[in-house]
Amino acid sequence: MEKIIEEEKQGTAVVLEQKQENKRKLYIESYGCQMNFSDSEIVASILTKEGFNTTTVMEEADLVLVNTCSIRDKAEQTVRKRLEKYNRVKERSNPHMKVGVLGCMAERLKSKFLEEEKIVDMVVGPDAYKDLPNLVAEIDEGREAVNVILSKEETYGDIAPVRLNSNGVTAFVSITRGCDNMCTFCVVPFTRGRERSRDPYSIIEEVNDLWEKGYKEITLLGQNVDSYLWYGGGLKKDFKKASKMAQATAVDFAQLLHKVANAQPHMRIRFSTSNPQDISDDVLHAIAAHRNICNYIHLPVQSGSDRILKEMNRLHTRDEYMRLIDRIHAIIPECAISQDMIAGFPTETEKDHQDTLSLMEYVKYDYGFMFAYSERPGTLAARKLEDDVPEEVKKRRLNEIIDVQRRTGLERAQYFVGKTVECLIEKESKRSDQHWAGRNTQNYVAVFPKENYKVGDYVMVEISDCTSATLIGKAVGYSDMESPLTFDTKS
Repeated sequence: MEKIIEEEKQGTAVVLEQKQENKRKLYIESYGCQMNFSDSEIVASILTKEGFNTTTVMEEADLVLVNTCSIRDKAEQTVRKRLEKYNRVKERSNPHMKVGVLGCMAERLKSKFLEEEKIVDMVVGPDAYKDLPNLVAEIDEGREAVNVILSKEETYGDIAPVRLNSNGVTAFVSITRGCDNMCTFCVVPFTRGRERSRDPYSIIEEVNDLWEKGYKEITLLGQNVDSYLWYGGGLKKDFKKASKMAQATAVDFAQLLHKVANAQPHMRIRFSTSNPQDISDDVLHAIAAHRNICNYIHLPVQSGSDRILKEMNRLHTRDEYMRLIDRIHAIIPECAISQDMIAGFPTETEKDHQDTLSLMEYVKYDYGFMFAYSERPGTLAARKLEDDVPEEVKKRRLNEIIDVQRRTGLERAQYFVGKTVECLIEKESKRSDQHWAGRNTQNYVAVFPKENYKVGDYVMVEISDCTSATLIGKAVGYSDMESPLTFDTKS
């Protein structure tokens, strides 16, 4: 149960309420980041209005959609293997089944996908989901359908998502789309376009609606949430061209956090993902000001070497990142921090690698998501830099990074042993049907006996043991969710 390496996440659509008048069946699988899972909920909502109910049984589906990730080659190969599975199902039991590819891989490969994967009937990029009714009509007529046009405006803020795989407790709320940072290893700017933000009032409406439906925690999502800036619509890069009135009344991410936290003071708020160059002290003070904003920041760094950071076009230095870590702990003493790290980026030397290990020793991350470098076609790194670090060296360096993370993660988790933490019960433990699993504000999973508690309860859990990312204990009562508990995780 350790949060050491992020596997390619997979989800199958499940909808609690089915519309009786809907006669067609939709099956969705999602891979990659949380944004893809959130987008799949938008897709399900759009297609529900077009006569589809979702199903967990692929073999009975009229339409099978796979929402794809392009961040690493492994993610794309996983999708291609799933398409092989769909093809076998179609040949053996469901010849009328249609197959569509959504998301970043669709955007990257575009119509080429139809040539490479003969089973694919439809290719839809992340900004084109509102066109799904027209695209479905096209494939119903026996024609292939493609829409991968990137938008300057689309945020899907006007669509109420169908909650897929929902536990009824936690939910995603998208606040931005796209990315302007142009890291040399990343395909996101090419597959999701430029940064644009969603109307804060539509965000608050969605949060309020989730609370009314019984949800207890939300995660505000974006490729770079700290770049959130609403000034009436449009791309972030065009903000300086906006009117003085629009600039004066603009809402940034820190202000959005205050608004959401005040709108539902008993709902937990998380957010992902942050960028070191963009996160402001105002954001840190907003977290510190509200008990219901979780004390956890996912803060990707990718490398501890200044030279490699420059090659990656990461617009921060090692020293700037370390000073940011110091400010986080000064403003939010109980804050947990996680990382993304790439081993074996082109031209990485042993010294660069040692710089990464020493940065990890300085920060002492709570947990992290670590990968060997995978060249992505179309990125600046693929065009300009030779993938010159041997695979065995990448693997060895990755293992050394993982070893440091396991050790420092365990040190961080051990702080909680002997203490009592507030947890929100989310689900049954994967390892025991007699135990609940819930998370504390620092995003650690805690496992404890069920007793008379239920999913959605805030409970106080006395921690008696831990692994590097899992706390083990016993519930000792309900939380009043009124007076905050604070933990000095630097002690």
